[in-house]
Amino acid sequence: MTATQTIFATEMNEVLFKLFCKYEFSNNKAQTLAEVHTENTLRGVHSHGINRVPFFIQCVKNGVVKTDSEATLTEQFGSIERWDGNQGSGVLNAIRCSKQAIQLAQTNGIGIIALRNTNHWMRAGYYGWLAAENDCIAIMFTNTQPNMPAWGGIENRIGNNPFMISIPRRCGSHVVLDMALSQFSFGKIQEHALRDIKLPHPGGWNSNGELSSDPESILKTESGLPIGYWKGSAFSMVLDMLATLLAAGQSTYRISQEKYETNISQVFLCIDTKQFHDASLKDRLLNEIINYSNSAPPKTNGSKVVYPGETSLRKRRESLKNGMEVNSTVWQQIKAQ
Repeated sequence: MTATQTIFATEMNEVLFKLFCKYEFSNNKAQTLAEVHTENTLRGVHSHGINRVPFFIQCVKNGVVKTDSEATLTEQFGSIERWDGNQGSGVLNAIRCSKQAIQLAQTNGIGIIALRNTNHWMRAGYYGWLAAENDCIAIMFTNTQPNMPAWGGIENRIGNNPFMISIPRRCGSHVVLDMALSQFSFGKIQEHALRDIKLPHPGGWNSNGELSSDPESILKTESGLPIGYWKGSAFSMVLDMLATLLAAGQSTYRISQEKYETNISQVFLCIDTKQFHDASLKDRLLNEIINYSNSAPPKTNGSKVVYPGETSLRKRRESLKNGMEVNSTVWQQIKAQ
């Protein structure tokens, strides 16, 4: 059984802040990075929170993430802008571009930021919640290194290109769909490997070309299973095309030529719902859909149907009250950095 320990948000934030300062991020940047990784862990997404910190620090050490770089505006086309991430932190770049897309949406009704030369943004849902808190619908996606075979192929040629949609609700229980286009994100596969447990469903191919539920064998091949098989494969391709074209950035193919996964392309699209002047109608329609789905009889006793984002909201409340269960090896590794 993998050893774990309970860490509260305040302690995690303090430890991470000191760590990021040690690796030459400014105080403001270090605080933001600490808050984002802690928030992701509070919501139960350890795979893109505390468990990713050693990976992030390694990227800093390798020069993949430049601590002093910031995203800059390169071109503007009305409510559409192109930005260059200048190989800075993917988290900091994503926050900057999300805020800019929100600002454009509040001015024009819609705002689109296409970002190139950035790094892993960790958990896309964080930026979806940011948009929703500002009454914006958001659609965001990124390309990645090739980590899935295109349907019908053998070699990894497409990315699992995470995709996020968020929809604000006045009650604050926003709808946030955050998913990779692989059956499981590689962070989630790594989390199962750390816990020494199998995936609940096949998540990729092993070295024998067989579908497998063993996380270690999938991590060795880095060959994930596309969601919906051929549908996920096609979805991955078009998101890569859109991110590359809109950002005038690197495609999954170009990213594959890099030594590390870097210089990726991302899109941040926001729509200001306040422009419609019908908040009560929006809430009524959303509640109608949610209530209809959530009232369905569950397949197993004790379970329930949930809408996207509902589980993470509940988990956050529990984590703030009871603390977060963290892998002891990962935590000690972070404290020893």
